Amino acid sequence: IAADIVREMFKRAGVDYTLTLRFPWERIYGMALEQPNYGVFVTARLPEREELFKWVGPIGPDDWVLLARGDSPINLTSLDQARQYNIGAYKGDAIAEHLDGQGLQPQLALRDQENVKKLIDGKIDLWATGDPAGRYLARQDGVTGLKRVLRFDSAELYLALNKQVADETVQKLQKALDQMRSEGVIDEINARYL
Repeated sequence: IAADIVREMFKRAGVDYTLTLRFPWERIYGMALEQPNYGVFVTARLPEREELFKWVGPIGPDDWVLLARGDSPINLTSLDQARQYNIGAYKGDAIAEHLDGQGLQPQLALRDQENVKKLIDGKIDLWATGDPAGRYLARQDGVTGLKRVLRFDSAELYLALNKQVADETVQKLQKALDQMRSEGVIDEINARYL
């Protein structure tokens, strides 16, 4: 979803780019921090990251959730209640960092898709992921019917650009994204996947 939105945004803005979908997340995030004319998407725009990048967005919402298999008896009303379970998360992701900061120590995967298999195979009880991204990743692996047991936070997802990217470029991209949103293009792209 985000890749389609970002491609269209750059096209409309008339900004040349190279888009690479790579892993691991931490490496790409570091490159966007350190290398001129690099960016990373989608990135949760959090207060502790605010001054690190120039921002274009929001590209979409990101509910921070704990998902379980559809047949799981787990029901939670707070994140603290999740301490007794094995939780899988995506290494370097804001959600994983948040859980670690709360002392939950999730099992980390280099690709969030790995957590779908771990959940189905019973290697983890809960998958900490973003929604709708997690549902999309699960569906790609033919997995449906996952149960949302807790929404514990939310963020807006952005394109985070290195601080040396020209302000004019950032403004062109933001204007293109705003135009896409007002024309309903963002909704059309989301509807293709969800």
